[in-house]
Amino acid sequence: MTEVPAIGISLAKTPGPGRPDAALKAAAEALEAQFLAEMLGAAGLGETPEGFGGGAGEDQFASFLRQEQAQGMVAGGGIGLAESIFHALKRRAGDAE
Repeated sequence: MTEVPAIGISLAKTPGPGRPDAALKAAAEALEAQFLAEMLGAAGLGETPEGFGGGAGEDQFASFLRQEQAQGMVAGGGIGLAESIFHALKRRAGDAE
């Protein structure tokens, strides 16, 4: 299968027989992190300051900073979006079987 680079999960990696929900949980957390990174960007996090900024380099790497901060937020409990996504994916996976 293919890898989804934007959220960092591989569809080819399926969990073992004892952990069927692990892939769904990882996908839900990755989606929440991506959502939070977009919201942090919309809020202006990582924008170059007017005075003494890092220039073009700072602008190019600001998205990495936002992504790492969003992943840290999810690791710390997030905003509950991953839990909702996880339950929706679990229900949908149950319907597909």
